[in-house]
Amino acid sequence: METKDQDLNDREKTILRSVIYTFIQTATPVGSRYISKRHSLGLSAATVRNVMSDLEELGYIDHPHTSAGRMPTDKGYRFYVDSLIELEKLSRGEQNAIQSQLQTVPDPEDVLRETSRLIGTISHQLGIVSAPKLSSGILEKIELVSLSSTRIMIIISIQSGFVKTMMMDVQAEISRPKLEDVGRLLNERLSGITLQQIRLTFPARVQDLQHEETGLIRLFVDSVDKLFDDSRGHEKVHIGATTSLLSQPEFENSDKFRSVIELLENEDIIVHVLEEAGPRDGAIAVTIGSESGDEKLKDFSLITSAYTIGGTRGTVGVIGSKRMDYQKVIPIVDYVAKAISALFAK
Repeated sequence: METKDQDLNDREKTILRSVIYTFIQTATPVGSRYISKRHSLGLSAATVRNVMSDLEELGYIDHPHTSAGRMPTDKGYRFYVDSLIELEKLSRGEQNAIQSQLQTVPDPEDVLRETSRLIGTISHQLGIVSAPKLSSGILEKIELVSLSSTRIMIIISIQSGFVKTMMMDVQAEISRPKLEDVGRLLNERLSGITLQQIRLTFPARVQDLQHEETGLIRLFVDSVDKLFDDSRGHEKVHIGATTSLLSQPEFENSDKFRSVIELLENEDIIVHVLEEAGPRDGAIAVTIGSESGDEKLKDFSLITSAYTIGGTRGTVGVIGSKRMDYQKVIPIVDYVAKAISALFAK
């Protein structure tokens, strides 16, 4: 959804900005007298009231129930984010705090989990971090470990530091030297290639090995889609700082509170929305209310940015009230995404 600047004149933009800023701060519908007195616009309450009526007719603000005050609509928030917002810069202290917090966690999976908690806490919203797609990750090595006489574990390590493990049944016991030999052959032919490329070309790359005596290569060919897909047995998305979101005034209502709980209990909704509305080409993406196309997210806004770790890409962001402080939260999401990428680029 996009709104053109020429839809509103300067006075309308000023009053719309004042209404949205006040509503973000107070969570209370805003009246014309309040705007006239508190924002030093040099306009009478009657003039502000007339402009607010025009803004309501145009669909930028609305009045709930019989209240005389107005609150922003999705269209109003969209115009504000696209055309009126003045983004704040993170202070050096805030940047250092984020950096130091992330640097204390060495494992990539733990970093993502900590990031969801951290970004949720500092934004006062729900922190979300999606795990990167392993299909774009470059294979570092494959290890084969015997678990029993008929079961082995395959450990697939990606250059980003992420690891996928998979159990596989075999027809007969395979000695450790034989497993090491097969592992060496696979690494010679597959290391340095993305999992997606391996999945598409694996049979051709091992064609001359398919009659190898242990039968493992043949088994790998038959299981290639499972071995080199995106699943890892880990969380698809990390969600942190739920109490920060639940403490927002709009979620004191039992129905709204229930909507948050339903969202938390259905991780697939969040994963789907991240895939559909996520950032493109490193830009910040902001999805407001009904723009998500999902009824369960009509009361929420989503701000996301992409991060990269060793060629793999994931998403970091927040889900929160449409009343969130966009001018503060957007820079937070942007900085944290860049901090994750920089941390693992070293």
